[in-house]
Amino acid sequence: MKALTTTITTFIFALLFVNMGLQAQDSRDLQYYVAPDQTGLNEFEAPFTTDIDFDGVNIRLGGSNTLQFQGINHDNDAGDLAELESNFNLATSNLDFDVALAPGLRMHLRTYLSSQHHAEAWVKGGYLQIDTFDFIEEGFLSGLSDHVRVKVGHMENNYGDTHFRRSDNGATIHNPFVGNYIMDSFTTEVGGEVYLYNGPIFGMIGLTNGKLNQSTVEGPIKAKPSFLAKVGYDSQINDNVRVRLTGSLFRVSQNGSIYLYSGDRAGSRYYNVITPGNFRAGRFSPTFTPGRGSEPAAGEMTSIMINPFVKIGGLEFFGVFENVSGQIETESSSRSFTQLGAELLYRFGATEDFYIGGRYNAVSGEHISDGDIDITRVNIGGGWFLTKNVLTKLEYVTQSYDNFSGPYAGAEFSGINIEAVVSF
Repeated sequence: MKALTTTITTFIFALLFVNMGLQAQDSRDLQYYVAPDQTGLNEFEAPFTTDIDFDGVNIRLGGSNTLQFQGINHDNDAGDLAELESNFNLATSNLDFDVALAPGLRMHLRTYLSSQHHAEAWVKGGYLQIDTFDFIEEGFLSGLSDHVRVKVGHMENNYGDTHFRRSDNGATIHNPFVGNYIMDSFTTEVGGEVYLYNGPIFGMIGLTNGKLNQSTVEGPIKAKPSFLAKVGYDSQINDNVRVRLTGSLFRVSQNGSIYLYSGDRAGSRYYNVITPGNFRAGRFSPTFTPGRGSEPAAGEMTSIMINPFVKIGGLEFFGVFENVSGQIETESSSRSFTQLGAELLYRFGATEDFYIGGRYNAVSGEHISDGDIDITRVNIGGGWFLTKNVLTKLEYVTQSYDNFSGPYAGAEFSGINIEAVVSF
């Protein structure tokens, strides 16, 4: 009965939300803001310059909804995996509040209304973004605010560029494919980030408290702050050529849990492959966190990511080189993993409403129990923006596991996914 009541309440709320959200599309644009539709493609960080004037508090209600049809088969050496049928996955949905509070001062809040393993709505996180200090007094520290941005909150931390192109529960319109990367670097922790901009060059430093779930109760391993940094070059060379190159660092000095590759609680985009019921199916976490044993230990980790992005006319390339190393304090030496990724897309049509392309993704490294392992994935697909708010995708995916034990020994999966997205 409780589940039925929750479903009915959520449905009624969703109808009200959609109506309000559609009306919100006629509201003013926000300053320093990435649109959650086709016009926000390849924005990465929010733009640092704006020609939009602040004209009072502006509340923007928006959201995103995604429905998938999955037709994937899987197998392993033991031949003991559950049979998968071709069918629809649970639809996922987000609710977004973006509020212009004052000149150069904006708030964002995202709530997951429906996700792979949560029947109830719950808050993903949010932040306060400061781009000018005019909210204190017009012209206050104007020389500084011409170059500085500050973000604080319980928020998605800006490590690497892959998280800008990933599917975030119902928000999938900026991901040209269905799945995220095998090592899916994404976490939401309480912290702050300070950005420095100088023309096409920018840098960022940040600190988080290292916790996904917040609590003031001290655990057996006392948490220490995590450090992140980013430096980049991003320039529209001319009307047809854009070049971006960034390098990122994420350092966890000592924690009982490390969340960078396991922080997405909304779940994988590939459902039930290899291990049915595992909401992170198809992904891999290079965990440097011990299990929940009777003698807890600390882990440490250092991750770096380099991302080139080039767009020449309709041709688009995005690359990933990522290396992560770390160890549990009970280990005698550190282990490391390397992730490679390459996306090549061609967008075409009068307003680039269509695209086709492929993605190669590989992970290799030293597993804590299996030794040297390799995972390889290939995606081929395309999409059609019916409007700037509606996208359909078709993808073929194949992924294989080498040198694993247990259910992953000789495991592989392949098949198609069709995804429909509404985002506004």
